[in-house]
Amino acid sequence: MVTFLKDGPEEAGTTILLAHGAGAPMDSASMTANALALAAAGFRVARFEFGYMADRRSSSGRRPPPRAETLISDYAAAIAALDVKGPLIIGGKSMGGRVASMMADEWHASGRIAGLLCLGYPFHPIGKPEQLRTAHLASMKTPTLIVQGTRDLFGTREEVSAYRLSSAIEILWLEDGDHDLKPRKSVSGFSADDHLKTLSNTVAAWADRLTR
Repeated sequence: MVTFLKDGPEEAGTTILLAHGAGAPMDSASMTANALALAAAGFRVARFEFGYMADRRSSSGRRPPPRAETLISDYAAAIAALDVKGPLIIGGKSMGGRVASMMADEWHASGRIAGLLCLGYPFHPIGKPEQLRTAHLASMKTPTLIVQGTRDLFGTREEVSAYRLSSAIEILWLEDGDHDLKPRKSVSGFSADDHLKTLSNTVAAWADRLTR
């Protein structure tokens, strides 16, 4: 059984389904802030957890995250359980967005999703820029929006500019944002709230183009 956290109006025209990153649950501070910002923009937002993360809530052990590709079936089960009638955008934070990206083209081609939203895509492991996770992104056909902080250790603006990415992918760069999209106000002049507002406004305009 899939458990969801839901925000935003149930009657919203578009639903966004978000999965968490490798190490933090669906109700982490970052996931909550992003979900609430998107809900305030008029989306119905649903969050869920992969099985290994859900198990941590009832077990004293701490199962490490499995390989991303093994979580595709979990994501598909969440989509089925949510049973969305209108346009659906899938995605998530970090690993959650990566898992969604691996299945997006199949689901988009069949008309079951409208697009893909990645919040802090893990282009490579920290400190290992040679281990790219971008091969499938070069041929991506699904309309995709990646929201990335310019100083994200999983892929900075300088690094990502050299990657071969599909023309279906748009990137919103948030100045001085880290992997949680948070800037250092004293350095950038932007606050976390500023970036959340930019995030929600940009996603709203992008989604409108996909679903109109």
